[in-house]
Amino acid sequence: MGSLSQPLFCVSQTSQNPPFHLFVSTGFSPGPLSTSSPQFGGVPPAMTSPRIQTWISHSGPKLEVFIPFLGKYHHPVSGRCCQTCTPRSWDGFYPKDLAALGFRDVSRVTETDTRFRGWLVRRVCGFLAAWEWEIPAETPGELLVRICSSRRVQDAASGRDPGSRGDEGSRRRWKEEISRILGEIQAPLSPLLLRLCHWLLPKLLTRLFLSVQLHRGQLEMVLRAARTPEVPLVFLCSHRSQVDALLLSFVLLSQRIGLPRVMVGAWTSPRLRSLLQRLGGIFLPSGMVHTRSAQGEELPGAVLDMYVQELLQSHQPLILFLEEPPGSLQLAEPARCWLLRVLRALRDRAVPDVLIVPVGIAYDVAPGTVEQDELPPQPLGIDTCLRAAFQALRRHPGCARLDFSQPFSLREFVDNNLVGPVLTGNHPEQLLLPTILGRRPLDIGNVGTLSPSLGTEEEALVTALGLHALSDSSTCSAITAVGITAALLLHRHQEVVLLPRLMWDFSELLEQLLLRGRAVGFSGQLRALLGHSLRQLQPLLAPRLPGPPRAALGPPKASARAQLGRLAAGVRHHLAREAVGACAIRALLLEVLPILGPPSSLTRIVLSRDELLRKILELLQLLPPTLLGLQPCQPTDCHSLDILDKLILGGLLEEEEPESERWGCDVAPRGFLRGRSLGSFTDDSDSDSEHGVPKQCYKLSEPQGFPGFLLFLCRLLSPILQTYSRAVEFLERPPWPQPEADYVEALLEFLAEDEDGYPDRSLALSSLQSFKDMGVLEELQSPTGHLLQLSQPFQSAFNREKLGAFIHQFTQL
Repeated sequence: MGSLSQPLFCVSQTSQNPPFHLFVSTGFSPGPLSTSSPQFGGVPPAMTSPRIQTWISHSGPKLEVFIPFLGKYHHPVSGRCCQTCTPRSWDGFYPKDLAALGFRDVSRVTETDTRFRGWLVRRVCGFLAAWEWEIPAETPGELLVRICSSRRVQDAASGRDPGSRGDEGSRRRWKEEISRILGEIQAPLSPLLLRLCHWLLPKLLTRLFLSVQLHRGQLEMVLRAARTPEVPLVFLCSHRSQVDALLLSFVLLSQRIGLPRVMVGAWTSPRLRSLLQRLGGIFLPSGMVHTRSAQGEELPGAVLDMYVQELLQSHQPLILFLEEPPGSLQLAEPARCWLLRVLRALRDRAVPDVLIVPVGIAYDVAPGTVEQDELPPQPLGIDTCLRAAFQALRRHPGCARLDFSQPFSLREFVDNNLVGPVLTGNHPEQLLLPTILGRRPLDIGNVGTLSPSLGTEEEALVTALGLHALSDSSTCSAITAVGITAALLLHRHQEVVLLPRLMWDFSELLEQLLLRGRAVGFSGQLRALLGHSLRQLQPLLAPRLPGPPRAALGPPKASARAQLGRLAAGVRHHLAREAVGACAIRALLLEVLPILGPPSSLTRIVLSRDELLRKILELLQLLPPTLLGLQPCQPTDCHSLDILDKLILGGLLEEEEPESERWGCDVAPRGFLRGRSLGSFTDDSDSDSEHGVPKQCYKLSEPQGFPGFLLFLCRLLSPILQTYSRAVEFLERPPWPQPEADYVEALLEFLAEDEDGYPDRSLALSSLQSFKDMGVLEELQSPTGHLLQLSQPFQSAFNREKLGAFIHQFTQL
């Protein structure tokens, strides 16, 4: 693995044409992949020469692949903690030489993971390592006695059964009840079963994945944090697949961090639940799965509070998954419940501090997600898990990447509490809805972030921590080669594409990502990477078109658009800011071009800074921050300024002095002033131009070597915006009011009717949340639960058309 720590791979063109370069950030290599299968007819076999090879393509120039001594880009390492919320944690546990430490494949156990050496050890090293790993014999001693003697538990039991403190029979009954609740949460560990499973798990991982890569520098951060006395670790993870828990638990145990307790969802059969509890799984007590802190004072909540305190005091790592698989980008209710208990343990001073470690997991194709994308969560049983494992083993093995973000202090985060004031600011219902309905313009000076029904201060803090950790875990996740290929096939090449053209665009998009400091989870030669990606995507792609040697790929299957969109979500997440800015530019152009007529060149159009910021703010108010990877501790106006800066730094905008002969892109309702650029939120009396200070304006540009990059960025948000647009059309269909679950299922069926649509459950849920935040949908209380109802303004078809037109301005091509 030492060779993967420094070299950067470069592909250059040796013909008469201008050279192009591909610099691949070091990550993990897919290994010696053959790409000469019939499915990719015309794609040459993978290059294996250590220094230089040539590939002669009949449809393009001759390519040379070589390894330069020094690369143009350093290896990007993402995953720093938030300097705004946790400034004191910024320098903690962070190795100065982190980028140079390289990667290791944690799925392959070697003799270096044991205390022994020799040829025999190399053959049984997996068994020896599993037998040496430190596994705690049991949970903290006298756990039941400690929980029963807690004042909080006794008060909750007294509230359930008044007068039970002095009654021996009543105390025995609630002690039995506490024992039952504790049995629902956890069970005694089985060291033999744990060692057996962790001996077999590497064998399964090596068949599921070509490699499972972990950065040594990130591992060193976590090891340093684990050595902090009396301070436990809590890992807050994104959730891509049901394999995540097994993978992360194995990594923490095999790297000597400790045997973690892992939060498991409620959708499990009794037999699987019993097995997982013996392996370290913990569950919410029955009756608390779909509740927040409202039942916190009752007996199950009190027992869970004390159990989490005992767990943290024992210094055992705790793993919490923030979302429902496969990556909904919404804070799940079970995660809220567990986070609330961690915050209460800190508040009650059960531990001096807690170190939070956001974790990102990236797969080429997450195991078990292809067949279950459009289905609601299904109960898991042992037979279901075995069936999913056999299905995953029949697929081409992909690659996996595990990323630890920088640990930060929970106490520092709580003391600063910078997210809470942002979340409790103005709602989209107050800011965006009047703009859509034409009542008043958006006020740039009084903009906040979404904050519907945050509840108590304690619940608001839970939401703040969960959203921030979810953003951090998504940001530190590496981009995969399959994700880049899926993004190109879905958003750039929507028709037939030649493989040499796809290779060129792969290299250019990769360079754009590396220029922005984004970490990629792969390394290797260009056509080997592309061949590996196409094999992973083969079930989702239409059959290749005949006619080698000019090998070409047809458009993706209509039924696979949602899955391709999910695979491309990593690219969308890392380019979301630029994509929002590109959609805002397109909305401005669509407003001004019908008035001024098409210019001879788009570079003649001058964009007003104020109008561009206005459009960016409108789009940021429409979409949830977690969907765009934005940190919730920053208000929306700060995000809009940051987006504008990124458009300039990325070469998409150039600062321009306004001239009278140029086109002015300003659609504000104000008089035309000759010789001045247009675009101000204020009236003429407050204009800076009155005092001789010209307005800031920009002209369009695009990076060299990647024509159409602006349009590609616009299309990155098309799955989200098209889902929102279709959701507006769906508002006319269902009978109102109706349960939320019925609304979501009916919306997914409606999205599937469109051949160009994206029937993605996570996007449908995001549109529902946005509509509730904006006041389009209201929640009504009923004896059967919450019901959704159209709000009074949007019962009018005219206002629904206004909402659809507002969203359509960002999607129209």
